[in-house]
Amino acid sequence: MNKYDKVRDFCKNFRVVLGIVLITIGVFSGNSWFYLGAIPLLAGLFNFCPTCIISKKCTPKS
Repeated sequence: MNKYDKVRDFCKNFRVVLGIVLITIGVFSGNSWFYLGAIPLLAGLFNFCPTCIISKKCTPKS
């Protein structure tokens, strides 16, 4: 496991939590801009990592 794989593992969990927090803020505040939290939530759930795409140094998912 290289350092980019560690970044992928951290970012996945961070994006899911960030997405849930932003959507929750949007529900309670009524501000529709916070519903953009769906983007990091979906990126975390589908394990999409821009760092891996740009660097091409992550271990391929099996």
